[in-house]
Amino acid sequence: MDFNDSPEEAAYRAEVRAWLEANAPKKPVSGNDLEGGGDTMPASKAWQAKKAAAGYAQITWPREWGGPGGTPIQQVIFNQEEAKYPIPPNPFQIGLGMCVPTVMTFGDEETKKRFVGPALRGEEIWCQLFSEPSGGSDVAASRTRAVREGDEWVINGQKVWTTGAQFSDFGIVITRTNPDAPKHKGLTMFWVDMKDPGIEVRPIHQMSGGSGFNEVFFTNVRVKDSQRLGAVDDGWRVGLVTLMNERLAVGGPSGAGPSEFMEAARHIPGLDGGPALKDQALREKIADWYVATEGLKHTRNRTLTALSRGQTPGPESSIGKVVSALQMQDLANTAVEMLDQYGIINDPALAPLRGGFHGSLMGAAGLRIAGGTDEILKNIIAERVLGLPGDIRVDKDVPFKDMPTGR
Repeated sequence: MDFNDSPEEAAYRAEVRAWLEANAPKKPVSGNDLEGGGDTMPASKAWQAKKAAAGYAQITWPREWGGPGGTPIQQVIFNQEEAKYPIPPNPFQIGLGMCVPTVMTFGDEETKKRFVGPALRGEEIWCQLFSEPSGGSDVAASRTRAVREGDEWVINGQKVWTTGAQFSDFGIVITRTNPDAPKHKGLTMFWVDMKDPGIEVRPIHQMSGGSGFNEVFFTNVRVKDSQRLGAVDDGWRVGLVTLMNERLAVGGPSGAGPSEFMEAARHIPGLDGGPALKDQALREKIADWYVATEGLKHTRNRTLTALSRGQTPGPESSIGKVVSALQMQDLANTAVEMLDQYGIINDPALAPLRGGFHGSLMGAAGLRIAGGTDEILKNIIAERVLGLPGDIRVDKDVPFKDMPTGR
């Protein structure tokens, strides 16, 4: 692994730093968050439009679709430098990172011309409609039906845990079109207009007080066959393009980390009245977190090295989310316990890190599900990284209609 920028990468980093210094916001945007389409949305759209005009919105996209045709490592460099500024919330990540690349891969020319530009400029927002109440991380278990009627399809069913559906303009949805085929072979993907009257979005109230996820109900939603992405009954192959992008997007670290914990532990009293950081058991935990964090950093460096060399990263990227989500949960739980009776106070004006540990604690459990559960990702690591025998899948060749439902 090479941890240093090449001369070309160093020159690009200097270019990015100069542009960000001249254009990036210097103060955080104030206002309500994006969960209800809050008043930070105009700032988010303005920043996205500014990046698009300068060629930094989607650096790896080809010039014909509004990007500069840059390399993946250039995108990584921009992301690293942008993270140093108080940029507004990003409601475009799912659309530009998962949905629109699927449209670009499988949509016809008219569809691509209609949607790619507005999404890149932040004028339209997309969501991903995959998960269902009865399917969990098993995307192929989708029961949302699409029945063909001439040149149209009629969609009925329910999706759940859809991030950003409440403020999205469009979405991609995976449906069951052939119940006589095995579950991976009877799926078809479509794009849908989220403002269609047959689509109902119900925000899910989370224990954190937010409502970032949603239930989405489809009732006799009519879509044209031209809205289909890929071939009929080939939706699993189409969905894999989306899922591969999702695993990479979700896998990064988030929440308060070991360094933030150490800083807090320096000022919070421990059992003997001295700083909590002097507690030997706590120090051992911090050491474990530090080692895991360093391991993740070097695993990501493998990915960066592959990108820098023009190679495609392998399935080892699944390691990042498995380790970081569990560590985030353990660290946040320990931090709240360390605060003792004050751990119940999550007021950003009073709690350490403006309530960052509390936010991590309430969000970590969801992160262990989002983008594939721990179990799904461990299977990927076992089978595709370590080369272990695959799980026995007794339903692999069973027609979907004949699969037991538990009723």
